[in-house]
Amino acid sequence: MFKISPINDVNLQKEYASQCDTTLKDGYFAYAMIDVDTNELMGFSQFDIEASGAYISDLKPRVGLSDFEAMFILGRATMNFIDLCGKHTCIALKNSGDERLLKAIGFKKTDDDNWFADMTGMFDGHCGGHTVETTK
Repeated sequence: MFKISPINDVNLQKEYASQCDTTLKDGYFAYAMIDVDTNELMGFSQFDIEASGAYISDLKPRVGLSDFEAMFILGRATMNFIDLCGKHTCIALKNSGDERLLKAIGFKKTDDDNWFADMTGMFDGHCGGHTVETTK
């Protein structure tokens, strides 16, 4: 079992970023997925919400850990927060996460190698026609 929580300490955010083979994005929001039995980091997301839109820079597991289903939940939790903040579209920057995971949580590749998701209706309880892409 795990819990997903916002990170409010920049030093902890930097440490978690390092454990996930990425770097701190100063001023970005961040979520940590923590194993409740071991209290160890499982995954990490960093994202920004601006007037112009929302951007996910990182959706990464801890180095050496692979749990697709848990990362799916972390990705959707990150997207749900963005949607609740009033931004119903999001760009996941290229190399922000595993391509299979990004597709599964609702992103589609753009011409500039980023990923785009329209989350309109995704979190209203009806799925808004959104489906999970399961191609490998």
